[in-house]
Amino acid sequence: MRGLLKNLGGIGLLFFSAGALASDSASKVSVDTLWVVIAAALVFFMQAGFALLESGMSRAKNTVNVIMKNYADLCLGSLVFCLLGFGLMFGANPSGFWGTDHFGLNPNQQWDWALVLFQTMFAATAATIASGALAERTRFGAYLLCACVVMGVLYPLFGSWVWGSAFAGTGWLAELGFVDFAGSTVVHSLGAWVALAGVLVVGPRIGRFDAQGKPRLIPGHNASYVALGGLVLWLGWFGFNGGSTLSADVSIGLINLNTHLAACAGCAGALLACLLSRQALSVSQLVNGSIGGLVAITAGCATMEPLWTIVTGAVAGLMVVFGARVLLRLRVDDVVGAIPVHGFAGAWGTLAAGLFLQGNMFDAAVIAVQLIGILTCFLWAFLGALLVFALVNLVLPLRADPQHEQRGLDITEHGEIGYPEFAKGTAYTSKTLEGLDP
Repeated sequence: MRGLLKNLGGIGLLFFSAGALASDSASKVSVDTLWVVIAAALVFFMQAGFALLESGMSRAKNTVNVIMKNYADLCLGSLVFCLLGFGLMFGANPSGFWGTDHFGLNPNQQWDWALVLFQTMFAATAATIASGALAERTRFGAYLLCACVVMGVLYPLFGSWVWGSAFAGTGWLAELGFVDFAGSTVVHSLGAWVALAGVLVVGPRIGRFDAQGKPRLIPGHNASYVALGGLVLWLGWFGFNGGSTLSADVSIGLINLNTHLAACAGCAGALLACLLSRQALSVSQLVNGSIGGLVAITAGCATMEPLWTIVTGAVAGLMVVFGARVLLRLRVDDVVGAIPVHGFAGAWGTLAAGLFLQGNMFDAAVIAVQLIGILTCFLWAFLGALLVFALVNLVLPLRADPQHEQRGLDITEHGEIGYPEFAKGTAYTSKTLEGLDP
């Protein structure tokens, strides 16, 4: 305990000292860089949250596969984004559609390194959203190829329309006044529409629906992982939203308060939706409700009053629960609920950022621009991803063989088992387990 207090005291002293030094421009850049790098670390930590949540919502026989997808798409996708995607997204943008320079890690000044780091973490988040929806029946290599295309092309091109450029010019949606402060649409909805395209190409898991199309429950293997993953994501979101200031200033207080309130309201909204629909109050529903609230407030966290933040989060929680039910009726098998959590809640949150824009609420012109951005994201991400998945599927089949899916992708894709001490005497016979030792 003394060690923890000592460390916290040291961090507090560091920020106090940094604030005292921020009186001149050079020191201000140093303080801003410190904050952005710390925020990037928090966003990176969200990958642990995704890994816990997605593996917990999957069956034990696919635990390794889910974690491997999250780990590998972060690593390979980060390389692709740094070398190609950052330039497309933030390079000089005279046309309003894509960046034309700053490829291959070629910054103008020292500050640019912090921007590259922070935005790489955002790109990794967009790619990881799809992995949970496609869990338990998607081949590892084919998925990774798709994830690299998302981080290298689909995500940065749309991002350039909204957030570009960091150097010269601007994106066409930014010119219209589209409000998406930290990425409800740019990151989360885009990732969800990619997930929707992938789910439609790959199809539902074996046994998810009966012959009449009625869904069967396939529970995840670890509710504790789900809850812990949700809390890790919640913590990371303070860096996700707060770090999007790209500056250590007083606005961070409101931004992160709104972030927290929206998550709480999202949980309350999901709880209400479960009660109204007479569903069981499961851990996954409440956790997804909180994450839906976080996704929704990401667009307007810097421009919304806390009271409207609570409304935004609560509506998102309702949408997450009822949206998942709609998808099941349409026979869409989304293992972790990524599409309603990141897609439906992200679209709603982006609209809410226009509806509840501080100082200019319910302005029809602002709302119209928000709707244009939401629709543009869906068309670009869904149709683009549909093409990517279809083309990759021709070269590397996305869907695992039925026998492999039934046995679990841990053993068939990776040659290891997440819980080997519990495997003997089950579907994994002693002969199956032979040869797993290096």
